[in-house]
Amino acid sequence: MTKENLVEAALKAAKLATKKQAQAAVDAVFAGITKSLARGEEVSIAGFGIFRTAKVAARSGRNPKTGEKIRISASVKPKFKAGKALKEAVK
Repeated sequence: MTKENLVEAALKAAKLATKKQAQAAVDAVFAGITKSLARGEEVSIAGFGIFRTAKVAARSGRNPKTGEKIRISASVKPKFKAGKALKEAVK
């Protein structure tokens, strides 16, 4: 499913008047999740799952082309843990 498909689904499910309204709603949800994660906050959606960030320590690695050792710097990555209802729906 693409973002466009999500907009179509929101349009039908919420019985919105225009596709533009559905696009704005989908964009607002994604923007809210993104902003919260950028502030280091956890986003919990009951029955769906939890979005959070995790710190990844610096580590050494290898360039796959040359085999040369490289240093991979520490970073913060987004993580998602599926909720029970989502796990059951996917089975």
